[in-house]
Amino acid sequence: MNFNLSEEQNMLKDSVARFVRDEYDFDSRRANAASELGFNPANWQMFAELGWLSIPFDEAHGGFGGGATEVMAVMEEMGKGLVVEPFVATVLMFGGLLNKSGNAALQDANIEKIIDGSLQGSFAYLERQSRFELADVKTQAKRDGADFVLNGEKTVVSNGMAANKVVVSARTSGEQCDEAGITLFLIDTDAPGVERTSYRLMDGQLVANIKLTDVRVAADHVLGDVDKGYTLIEAVVGDVIIALCAEAMGIMQKLNTTTIEYTKTRKQFGVAISSFQALQHRMVDMFMAGEQAKSILYRAVCAAESGAEDLPKNIAALKVMIGRNGKLIGDEAIQLHGGMGLTDELNVGHFVKRLMMINTTFGDADFQQQKFNRLTYSD
Repeated sequence: MNFNLSEEQNMLKDSVARFVRDEYDFDSRRANAASELGFNPANWQMFAELGWLSIPFDEAHGGFGGGATEVMAVMEEMGKGLVVEPFVATVLMFGGLLNKSGNAALQDANIEKIIDGSLQGSFAYLERQSRFELADVKTQAKRDGADFVLNGEKTVVSNGMAANKVVVSARTSGEQCDEAGITLFLIDTDAPGVERTSYRLMDGQLVANIKLTDVRVAADHVLGDVDKGYTLIEAVVGDVIIALCAEAMGIMQKLNTTTIEYTKTRKQFGVAISSFQALQHRMVDMFMAGEQAKSILYRAVCAAESGAEDLPKNIAALKVMIGRNGKLIGDEAIQLHGGMGLTDELNVGHFVKRLMMINTTFGDADFQQQKFNRLTYSD
């Protein structure tokens, strides 16, 4: 099987790599993350001008028409730069829900604005009690005439403060943890009854808690079908997990490269520590962990591109491998850098923190291992 990228895909990958190399050094990234919005709006407009925001959208909406391979190429390079601009939150998550919603009116009204960079979005799905269970939803949406009225609170909403619009999962029927009975609503963040509180995660990402108090939403702002939003969530979350794992892949490659370069310059007993056989073995383990993760990433991307029946198993296995191998590589990178690896001034610790946050997004390695087991033994 040929895993080489096409000429067009390589051009896309190289354009992101060039941006990270020339425009996005570590100090710039720290300044962007510490800003009021949590990213640089000028960079976002540059992404729009370069066509990156159009990648996963259909050509009918002015998109590039790309798939999992194109997204992987972009996210891997963004991972190497620890890019904080909300490509995942706005384009892949928010935009992905719109793209697969079947609501033509909402697609026509919003997707072009995502592509030109004028619309920021997010997906509010987590609640205080839900942990990794996407179906654990207490937020209520009750019919009131032709509208719905939403009450509840969502937590850890990525890009929640910058978002102009947000997709919210709410329960329209069923019990708290039922997959059936969940409906997705598109709301404006400046609508009456919407209250946002911001805070930063350990990797510097700015997120928000969103409280909804009698928020009125028109019935034509439902994504997909009423009570059937969980199927849409699962489909888009699967795509986003692959993208996040591609980002993690870029981070692991960067940690491996950075660690090898450091051991060639750090001297102990008058020689470079890269000459110590014990440390060479550990760096080989890091390299092999990265190659294993890359192999299963390619498998998941191929399954996504072909619509394979075992795609959910591949995604779960990928998330397990990324979580566990990412921890191995991160731990070794910090140890081999010595005390410097823990300092805020060195990028190594920031890469490791981002790997830890990717691991916990949509279920950590242990959670995904259990999911993989269920999928395997139910066949």
